[in-house]
Amino acid sequence: MFGRKPLEERIAERRAQLPPLKEGQHFEHGPAKFVFVFLIVFVVFAHLIGLVVLMALDLH
Repeated sequence: MFGRKPLEERIAERRAQLPPLKEGQHFEHGPAKFVFVFLIVFVVFAHLIGLVVLMALDLH
């Protein structure tokens, strides 16, 4: 349309120009990596806080 290549062809050409990905050094989606790391850190801190609270409430 309007003398431009279809979107799929433009994407394929752009991908073909990229260098090959290095093994073990690539995460496909940056925001997904951020969310994943945030959730892991959040769960670890939540468990630590819960452990401290339970130890503080120990009535033995």
